[in-house]
This record gives sequence, C-alpha cells and structure tokens, in this order.
Amino acid sequence: MTDPKIHAAIRAALQAFNGYHPVEAVAEARFDEAFASDKDFLSKVDDVDAVFDDMPQLEPLREIFFDLLMINFFSADVKKLEEDYLETQEWEDIEEETLDRGTELLNLLLYLNECRDEEIEPSLDDYLKEFLLVDEDEFQDEYSIYESVIANQILLDSSPSEIKRVALELPEDSELKELFYPMMVFFQDVQNGDDSSEDFIANAVDPAFDSAVYSILDTFE
Repeated sequence: MTDPKIHAAIRAALQAFNGYHPVEAVAEARFDEAFASDKDFLSKVDDVDAVFDDMPQLEPLREIFFDLLMINFFSADVKKLEEDYLETQEWEDIEEETLDRGTELLNLLLYLNECRDEEIEPSLDDYLKEFLLVDEDEFQDEYSIYESVIANQILLDSSPSEIKRVALELPEDSELKELFYPMMVFFQDVQNGDDSSEDFIANAVDPAFDSAVYSILDTFE
C-alpha cells in the first residue's frame, strides 16, 4: 500500500520536474504500482529502479524516490509485518544492502513526519539540535554531514540568491551539495511564513531537481 502523503509527494515531484524535463505520462502510474505492491522491500526497490532504467530522463530523482520508498515502508508497509520487524536480522541485512542508497532527504522527511505527529512547527534549529542531535558527542557523524548547514544558518535571514552562492561553493563530495539549496530555502520559507517560489526558481542551482525536492518537502510540511 502507499501512504497518501507519499502518493501526493510522488505526484508533486513529477509535476515539478516535468516543468523542465518531459515526464512520460505513464510514470506516475508505474511508480504508484511499484510503491503499492505487496512485494518485499528489496523487490520494490528493484521495481522502482526499473522505472528509472526505462525513463532515464528521470535519473536525477532516483535516490530521492528511494527515500520516499523507505518512508512509505515505515509509514505503511511495516504495519503488515510483525511488531518488532525493524529490530530483526532480516531488516538489518536490508539496511546493510542498501547502505549506499538514498540521500539525507530521508532524515528530513522523517523529521517533518515527527513534527506533524507531535504538532510541532518545523525549524532548522530544531531539526539540527533536537532531531539530528548534532550537539551530542555520539552524533558527530551527523555533525560532519551537516557542518555546512550549521555554519550557514544565518542564510535563513538572507535571500535565495545568497543560498545559491553558498551551495555552489560546497565541495563536490558534500553529501548535502544537491539538497542544500532546496532544503535551506524550504526552512527559510517555513521561518518567514511565506512562499518565495519566484525567487526560488530564479536562483535554483538545478531548477528541475530543486523544484522536485521542494515540492516533496512542501507536501510533507
């Protein structure tokens, strides 16, 4: 089954991406079928990957759709399994096999789900300190990944053009290089309570990808 929020996120991402690169009309239906199937998680990963293999123009979205598939598993699929499934050796093996898949968007979407469940207004500071625990000694891996964000929180009081400037300066091997711009503008909009869509597009590093990611975040928020 597919969580309704995931279904909406898939649709929003494809529509946003389609504004810059043509998306085949059957793409949404194929993703819906793959996400909603009763297959095991790794088989569903294969099915989603098959859609991207058949539609190479969508390749930039492959790993963020893996994130969506993972969120859907946590939100919907796991309900059909035993209560402690996420503590089993089977799930541990799956995590090991998919260690190199997905992006940090997964953590951000989990955070937004938590905010909704607990009726908390999302914020970048809360995400870093209360969800990722970057200030805690035992979570220094997260600190390392998010160091560029931690050092540039002041950008939330700046402009999308300044966020783009910093995004372009990030090292190529930064795990947040692609996500930095849409993530920071998203938190900027949440903080300011407005929608900077025109400035967002005008300053996007990669308009198609950035718009797809922002659309997913907006759906979850």
